[in-house]
Amino acid sequence: MSAAGRTRRSKSTAARLAWRAALLLAVVLTIAFAVQGGEYTTAELLSRTQRRAELEQEVEQLQRVVDSLTREKRLVETDDATLERIAREEYGMVKGSRELLYRFAEERDDDTLPRR
Repeated sequence: MSAAGRTRRSKSTAARLAWRAALLLAVVLTIAFAVQGGEYTTAELLSRTQRRAELEQEVEQLQRVVDSLTREKRLVETDDATLERIAREEYGMVKGSRELLYRFAEERDDDTLPRR
């Protein structure tokens, strides 16, 4: 075989290797774009998944609060003992002349009293 034949073969082999490398690079870039590209990246999707889980927990917590307040409202509307308790605690009401209401003032420091 002559030197020119060998050179042609090594050039065609080099060209095939370069073509395969370019094709492999194109496949890798296509896969990378499929995973990371598009409207949302993988990191954004993971972040949104985590945020959704947080929001679902918050919704569950708020639902418990709503349920509790609904029960409280129903008790206030239907239960006389609950209504009486609220009247005593919130508004300082007493029952007839049989009860006395004692209110205790908080102690004050001497520094807070005005000097004469």
